[in-house]
Amino acid sequence: MKVLQFYFLALLLLTASCSSIECPLNSLVYTQYQLMKPDGSKDTLTQFLSVSTSRAIDGNDSVLINLNTNTTEFSLPISYSQPQDVFYFEMIDTVAGYTLLDTVTVVKTDQPHFESVECSPLYFHTITSVGTTHNAIDSIVVKNPDVSYDTSKKHIYIYYKPRD
Repeated sequence: MKVLQFYFLALLLLTASCSSIECPLNSLVYTQYQLMKPDGSKDTLTQFLSVSTSRAIDGNDSVLINLNTNTTEFSLPISYSQPQDVFYFEMIDTVAGYTLLDTVTVVKTDQPHFESVECSPLYFHTITSVGTTHNAIDSIVVKNPDVSYDTSKKHIYIYYKPRD
């Protein structure tokens, strides 16, 4: 009888200590970008593309994308502590011998997202506006303002100026 009580108590403690909710390992969500043509079809940037940002902690530049070519889409992290993110898009055409730099500013609001009381809070975001300089980029629009774990949705469409 004592053995049965021991097993029952052990089973009770084991079930009470388990949780069915697993906390996410990564607390960042990513903004999905799509390059588009004016006719609504996907665009491919054959020139080199680098994207960097300035880190909020120390102000140093951080390269997020380095010399990608044949780019049609990409994702960039979105901060959870700043009201806006500023990215520097550098398009390098080695054949024609020029480099164009655009600054893209993404303004957003942050919403805490709780999975469980056992997990630390995460942040989802709503993009309220996006702006750019117009050196290589013709225009930029918000397609889907809600940024969460769903990486299948494109958030921002970028339209580059016609290139040779």
